[in-house]
Amino acid sequence: MERGGERSRIMGTINRYVLRQYVKVLLICFLSMTGLYVIIDGLNHLDDLLELAAQEGNLLAVLSEYYGARAVAFFDRTSALMTLVAATFAVTAMQRSQEMAALMAAGIPKFRVVAPLIVAATVISILAAASRELVIPQFREKLTQNTRDLLGGSREQLAPRYDHWTDILLAGREARVSERQIGEPAFRLPPGLGLFGSQLLAHQAEYRPAQGERPAGYLLDQVSQPDNLSAIPSFYLEGEPLILSPHDTPWLAADQCFVVSRITYEQLVANDAWRQFSSTAELIEGLHNPSLDFAADVRVAVHARLVQPVLDITLLLLALPVVLARESRNVFLAAGLCVLIVGVFFLVVIGCHALGNSSLLRPALAAWCPLLIFAPLARLTSQAFWQ
Repeated sequence: MERGGERSRIMGTINRYVLRQYVKVLLICFLSMTGLYVIIDGLNHLDDLLELAAQEGNLLAVLSEYYGARAVAFFDRTSALMTLVAATFAVTAMQRSQEMAALMAAGIPKFRVVAPLIVAATVISILAAASRELVIPQFREKLTQNTRDLLGGSREQLAPRYDHWTDILLAGREARVSERQIGEPAFRLPPGLGLFGSQLLAHQAEYRPAQGERPAGYLLDQVSQPDNLSAIPSFYLEGEPLILSPHDTPWLAADQCFVVSRITYEQLVANDAWRQFSSTAELIEGLHNPSLDFAADVRVAVHARLVQPVLDITLLLLALPVVLARESRNVFLAAGLCVLIVGVFFLVVIGCHALGNSSLLRPALAAWCPLLIFAPLARLTSQAFWQ
């Protein structure tokens, strides 16, 4: 009992030491890479940031608000790589100082030494997944805006998008992101929508979420076509409103109309960014939205979100035994070897996802295929070295 307790205390001391090495390198990697990103991006937008600081009166507050959300998104994109780099540097440092040889001489296998790294990497992977699902969607609006948007001077070209529920083409001259408006909207209407004609033209449109009995949609202001808007009754399809006019809608002004749509402003303007910064539940909800016609890439993204934590651990288990097997004391050689493995790993992942996006593979298979390829390889490398 006494010998077992002493061994447990020794292993606890070793675990804490290995974890301290790992956390220290991980923090250095994250802070240095994030700082480099902030410096490069900040120099590219220096004029806008200084103008924002002049408006807000505090440059530090502007930088914290603008880059705080981006730091969280940056961690999500680089967590797998930083986890592997931190583990590799920690192990290589122990090999270089002969600590690994001393532990092995004491009868402690290498797998037991690096076991805390695997546990820590699993925790980091879970934290990254939680951030992706719970934190990043809260900052989606900030992440889809650039410095010009914050200044209120951004005017982006609006790509037309069909509402597949109403068959209305939502289009306009520009998207005013900061005001969440569409400049000079031109909504093309399908045949059979009463007396509204072939399109609705207005000075601007603004998205309004559902409130009370009013459905979600776009409020068109200063409508110029049709010119007799106030004389046209609202159009309903199977009892559901599609276009509300001031003829029988008291809360509308004489030159306003309301087009019902389940496509939000973010989905209309920031199409790819909305998908990137949405949670898996929101993506699944979008797949069931009759107004949206998500292609196979969203289905691939949903499955990829589910498999990502396992892929992160697989990458670590694939690369770490290779670094340990070389018993290299050269940190940069170990880092180069990791870069090579990571490069091949991500090329395969990107290739499989591309096949799924182009419908050459089923979305589920495209997302899970990298795991089917690399998990057996990780098992072989681990089994050969950690027996």
